[in-house]
Amino acid sequence: MERPARLCGLWALLLCAGGGGVAAPAETQPPVTNLSVSVENLCTVTWTWNPPEGASPNCSLKYFSHFGNKQDKKIAPETYRSKEVPLNERICLQVGSQCSTNESEKPSILVEKCISPPEGDPESAVTELQCIWYNLSYMKCSWLPGRNTNPDTNYTLYYWHSSLGKVLQCEDLYREGEHIGCSFALTKVKDSSFEQHSVQVMVKDNAGKIRPSFNIVPLTSHVKPDPPHIKNLSFQNGDLYVQWKNPQNFYSRCLSYEVEVNNSQAETHDIFYVEEAKCQNSEFEGNLEGTICFIVPGVLPDTLNTVRIRVKTNKLCYEDDKLWSNWSQAMSIGQKANPTFYITTLLIIPIIVAAAIIVLLLYLKRLKIIIFPPIPDPGKIFKEMFGDQNDDTLHWKKYDIYEKQTKEETDSVVLIESLKRASQ
Repeated sequence: MERPARLCGLWALLLCAGGGGVAAPAETQPPVTNLSVSVENLCTVTWTWNPPEGASPNCSLKYFSHFGNKQDKKIAPETYRSKEVPLNERICLQVGSQCSTNESEKPSILVEKCISPPEGDPESAVTELQCIWYNLSYMKCSWLPGRNTNPDTNYTLYYWHSSLGKVLQCEDLYREGEHIGCSFALTKVKDSSFEQHSVQVMVKDNAGKIRPSFNIVPLTSHVKPDPPHIKNLSFQNGDLYVQWKNPQNFYSRCLSYEVEVNNSQAETHDIFYVEEAKCQNSEFEGNLEGTICFIVPGVLPDTLNTVRIRVKTNKLCYEDDKLWSNWSQAMSIGQKANPTFYITTLLIIPIIVAAAIIVLLLYLKRLKIIIFPPIPDPGKIFKEMFGDQNDDTLHWKKYDIYEKQTKEETDSVVLIESLKRASQ
């Protein structure tokens, strides 16, 4: 009996310890107060709020926030939140308070604050607003007019990025067909986080009759390099060595390449995709930064080969890898065709043609008779037979008639004598 009693006591102690270890449910905190929203620059939206009133003194307040449809959730101790968003649509932020960074904890009642899109007819806003950063030197933005706009509308583009102290107006407006655009200087800042930021853009009209349109261009996308510069072409052991210089402002590791080789004799068109290429041949002009080399195998040196190169950014350094540069200036190598043969041929052919024409003109009549022989004229033949006849013709005709009559008489006499003899 003593052992079961001890077991019962031990079981009671475990129950008491387990019951004491159960955490009490977290206390729900009051909602935040004075939630407000403001816009800075062109597209930087900032929400601010005050801590909740009557919060527990033992609670280390954290704030749970997310945008509409519970997107981009965040738990942080700051009493503000900023985000770069194009203000073309209504944007709302919901904020609540809680005592930990655990997402499973139920926050306070969520408070919501929205910012409305700009006023104006949505059909009047420009469309297809897009920007491209050319060679990390300047940016060009283009757009199409809205549906409900006048053809003579005067547009203005404003832009801002982190290196500017204020919003600037783009001055270099241009038109390309139906598209309207504007370009402005945007130089890459080395050894900084400049490329991690974005350019905020807004387009509207001077009279304020159309609805403004916004766009945010990340500096890690929509980058188009300048074409490279081919420095040298050479043949070695049946291979074609190509050396070129990268466009300025780019590291070699951040670019991908396409090498196009056209062979004049075989009329081939080969394109080689190059991810990474370095100069490893001692005969090249040094292994300088930005100088790239590539070997094209199996190229005939006794034919004319024309080479072009283009580049694009890769995803090692940029988010976008779709924009190819223009093709570089073509460079050729190999044995060129001898122009003397073609010049001689061009001179001889007209001479041969002229001589043939002269011969044909001289023997045209004979050639005509051979090709088209004369056809007898029936009228002339009948005229000669029955038409006007001279004395010789009449004489021969009378002689023929006389011979015919004589022959008939002779035949008659022979026939009578034969009949007499038969009767006797």
